[in-house]
Amino acid sequence: MDRKIPIGILGATGVVGQRFIQMLEHHPWFEVAWLAASDRSEGKPYAEAVRWRLKTAIPARLAAMQVSPATPDGAPKIIFAALDASIAAELEPRFADGGCAVVSNSSALRMQPDVPLLIPEVNAGHIHLIDRQSWRKKSGGYVVTNPNCSAIGLVLALAPLYQRFGLETVMAVTMQAVSGAGYPGVASLDILGNVIPFIRNEEEKMEEETRKLLGQLNGSKVIPAAFAMSAQCNRVAVEDGHTESVSIRLKTKAKPEEMIAAWNSYRAEPQELRLPSAPKQPILYVEANDRPQPRFDVDTGSGMTAVVGRLRPCGVLDWKFTVLSYNTIRGAAGAAVLNAELLKAKGYLE
Repeated sequence: MDRKIPIGILGATGVVGQRFIQMLEHHPWFEVAWLAASDRSEGKPYAEAVRWRLKTAIPARLAAMQVSPATPDGAPKIIFAALDASIAAELEPRFADGGCAVVSNSSALRMQPDVPLLIPEVNAGHIHLIDRQSWRKKSGGYVVTNPNCSAIGLVLALAPLYQRFGLETVMAVTMQAVSGAGYPGVASLDILGNVIPFIRNEEEKMEEETRKLLGQLNGSKVIPAAFAMSAQCNRVAVEDGHTESVSIRLKTKAKPEEMIAAWNSYRAEPQELRLPSAPKQPILYVEANDRPQPRFDVDTGSGMTAVVGRLRPCGVLDWKFTVLSYNTIRGAAGAAVLNAELLKAKGYLE
């Protein structure tokens, strides 16, 4: 591209906002031109407003950038939103109404019938729900969302199996990293040496979003996938990377080598379009009997690949396996960046 597209980050001081900045620093298509956060950050240089939590340094250009008010006036037309759900429910429609393309990481609007909930490798066709939105018709603005951080890894692992063999039942137990709770997140005295078997609304999100993601677009709405789904979610003392133990019953019998081939050979539109953030291999099966592990596997595909392992028969359903995904990259900022790249490729960011 001759000229990069200016974008804004709403919620720029949070952990996911920081990931957006990190991932977009050298992006070939997009350039950060605007940062906004809470009222207490407004008017300050970004480096002064943020408590930077990532291992790489704040890009010098953005460190000096002044944090703007969180209003659509003066904002770029493309907004990456990293907001708490309660705030997003108010601000994201305001920006869409103001003519902005809002690429959201929030749960606030994910289950609205006319809002695409996207994993580009799984349901890129759902993008056309944008044209049903009242904001689109009024101002040209719209909202697109990425899923819950634990749903993304699960659905990437399920999609090839669902497409080839069908699914009747899915049961998932998560072991979710503390970074998924944001900063400061879970108090150290609560999580060290401990497992917390409750994350508010997480199980409901996984169950609802998984079926929407694998559902079929039927005109103006998505018909959710019909399989039974149960999730149990736990917070564990891991910094980054959500691990999930999954059991499934397939509609059509499959051999283990067929399932592994389905994972390793899986490619979709982002790979065909060579979108900049798309991993060459969105799903990787590892043969070692003690993998995947967050410490060793979370950075696979620059954090954008879901890593699957330990496929074996299940005594209750058909098969069980383990899946790992990088929650703040593939499950958050990276997912939204890939969604924006798909929007650009499909002509929605003109």
